[in-house]
Amino acid sequence: MPASDMSIPVITPKAVTHEVFTDAALAVARLTELYDTACAFLCDRFEENANGAKPTSRFRAFYPEIRLTTTSHAQGDTRLSFGHVSAPGTYATSITRPDLFANYLEQQIGLLLGNHGVPVEIGVSDTPIPVHFAVARNPDITVPQEGAMEFPLRDVFDVPDLATTNDHIVNGVAERDHDQPAPLAPFTAQRIDYSLARLSHYTATTPEDFQNHVLFTNYQFYVEEFEAYARKMLADPDSGYDGFVGPGYHKITGAEDVLPVPAKLPQMPSYHLTRPDGSGITLVNIGVGPSNAKTATDHIAVLRPHAWLMVGHCAGLRNSQRLGDFVLAHAYLREDKVLDDDLPIWVPIPPLAEIQIALEQAVAKVTALEGYELKRIMRTGTVASLDNRNWELRDQTGPVQRLSQSRAIALDMESATIAANGFRFRVPYGTLLCVSDKPLHGELKLPGMASDFYKDQVGRHLLIGIHAMELLREMPIERIHSRKLRSFEETAFL
Repeated sequence: MPASDMSIPVITPKAVTHEVFTDAALAVARLTELYDTACAFLCDRFEENANGAKPTSRFRAFYPEIRLTTTSHAQGDTRLSFGHVSAPGTYATSITRPDLFANYLEQQIGLLLGNHGVPVEIGVSDTPIPVHFAVARNPDITVPQEGAMEFPLRDVFDVPDLATTNDHIVNGVAERDHDQPAPLAPFTAQRIDYSLARLSHYTATTPEDFQNHVLFTNYQFYVEEFEAYARKMLADPDSGYDGFVGPGYHKITGAEDVLPVPAKLPQMPSYHLTRPDGSGITLVNIGVGPSNAKTATDHIAVLRPHAWLMVGHCAGLRNSQRLGDFVLAHAYLREDKVLDDDLPIWVPIPPLAEIQIALEQAVAKVTALEGYELKRIMRTGTVASLDNRNWELRDQTGPVQRLSQSRAIALDMESATIAANGFRFRVPYGTLLCVSDKPLHGELKLPGMASDFYKDQVGRHLLIGIHAMELLREMPIERIHSRKLRSFEETAFL
């Protein structure tokens, strides 16, 4: 407890003891009960005190937590990349929004119970819930800016603490205090809440709208194609899709429904073709640049999607390529720089077989080309991602030599970032790009350069990404989440 708290009393919800559970669904129900109680306490105290003089007490409530203690070295199913701890000990994680993560939590807890044969404990953690996050789902409550109240908010309530909201666990740099439980999940509750709030801000859609399969693009045309595809699916009662959500928190459920367009789009407009179980497809227009790509994936990662793919435009680097040809990334030359502090440049980003196969099969299905004939329109190889959009204007001896030495066949600004953050966050990733210019061969991205072949291929590109996601959806989750993404000591939770 901070030293400033010692001088005044701290009022909290009634203390409860940890309870033991051998049923995952009941454990999640208890997490929900504890979380809802804590948030209601903070909301009520905030409404009572926001417009008055400074209270004589602090108000604090805590996130619920899951604990697991095992004394056995017995291994679980080693084919799985998740669902088990690596050694005897006590493991714990704080939990937020159990309503949003109910299916995920039930699955992860169920695997722990099955693999280790010991119960989990559900109780209250020692991590305070910032009042901003507690009131976030209550539309009738707004937390004012600092200085708008008669007393500093942080004197009475807990506020977000960046000192403890970080990526140390997923980055593999968390310092282990052997007197404390080891981490059970890749993200703490505060880190998740931070990203949930950012997602709403950047995308103008809710975290609930996001689906388990995420496409990223850097081209507005794909948004139009995605909406057209969504309307086609909504017109088909057998498609399995039940809605389409756009920025501004608007949702349609019928093919002919009007989808309002906000007067001002958010920084990263997102669109969601939804299924009742969350297995639909989300498209995020991240715009241009590795910074946007990192921002989007930093926050979407806490939702634990099953896969994300980049489907954007790139510069072709080989004379044999045509505008409209596809590039299936098999490796990445990382010169985007935005992740160097989180994931050192010497860390390889491996291709994931399940993703690569799904993308190649999707290209074959959409183009009706197979085997050797696919080489006419698609190349597999290294994609370079740079942080300078106008790289071709620089002295060519530097960039071009590195591109040649790396055997790169295409260049963009986002793909390596998205793949590297997928590797960092243990989210399966892949890239299929469409060649939109060839600056090394005099074909710059200028009006009038596009051929009919290019236009046809662009129209097919998004459909290929969608079909790849539909193929991945049919795979068992255990197969998609590759062991290549896991390190020596991993969290049990996916």
